[in-house]
Amino acid sequence: MDAASQVGRDMRRVLLLGVMLGAAVASAANTYYLAVAGLGGEPEYEQRFAGWASDIEKILKASQGVDVQVLKGADATKAKMQAAAANIAKKAAAEDQVVFLLIGHGTYDGTEYKFNVTGPDVSGVELASMLDRIAAKKQLLVNMTSASGGALASLQKPGRTVITATKAGTEKNATVFARYWVEAMRDVSSDTDKNEVISALEAFKFAESKTEGFYKTQNRLATEHPVLEDTGKGTAVKDPSPANGQGLAAAQFALLRLGAAQAVTRDPAKRELFAKKEQIEQQIDKLKYDKAAIPATEYRTRLSQLLLELAKVQEALDQ
Repeated sequence: MDAASQVGRDMRRVLLLGVMLGAAVASAANTYYLAVAGLGGEPEYEQRFAGWASDIEKILKASQGVDVQVLKGADATKAKMQAAAANIAKKAAAEDQVVFLLIGHGTYDGTEYKFNVTGPDVSGVELASMLDRIAAKKQLLVNMTSASGGALASLQKPGRTVITATKAGTEKNATVFARYWVEAMRDVSSDTDKNEVISALEAFKFAESKTEGFYKTQNRLATEHPVLEDTGKGTAVKDPSPANGQGLAAAQFALLRLGAAQAVTRDPAKRELFAKKEQIEQQIDKLKYDKAAIPATEYRTRLSQLLLELAKVQEALDQ
């Protein structure tokens, strides 16, 4: 049997074994969430922003039973954001994950981005400082505000996935990206690989596509262009892929677990196996990103070996 046939057989074996969790699963790790709905300026926006933050809280608690910190209205202040971040910093270990979700309006003066909250606004530099004080190596910041692209330069850092509703600070109109990000967390169809884990990359692709479709359906010129950057040293893009080097960390970041995947990750007896599974899946993802620089025969051999190892781990998990 040649290498290509072996790879195909191994892949079918993995599928038949029923892979429940994908590359994003961090089985033994905790994830800490902070969602903030800033100032709306008008009753319509105030209600909309607070509603989306409440939806996120309900989705997370219903799906995972997690403690997520939510700040909205008068509670959405710089001081309370800093206190919430400091609280996460006290609890989060290096192997944990942290998620910041920002909803509302932002401003950009050509130099500095600011998130509009009650009292003094929060700059991009200050947001980065909050995250920098948290030991968790895997970080996700989803800035769904207007002008959010203006904060990209301040927020980029290896190990941190940054998603913004706009590609630049000059896109200053109110955004709809938050609506579709919440929908991505609620709609199981965003789990495109059907592994019962919605990764940050899957949620981004879902929300980005829906946002683009909104403007086309409304026959309006798009005033927001969501982008993602997860290398800490590259250019944010709307279509992360091995071709541009973006999306690997986001694909490995578990935003939300569904169904059986959620329950099984809480089983202490399975945690060591899940840790091993995650390592293998991350190696597979990295191999795909490095494919262009690897001889074809070596690539197929390494992929086949990893798939076999993955199948053995999955078989043990399924017992």
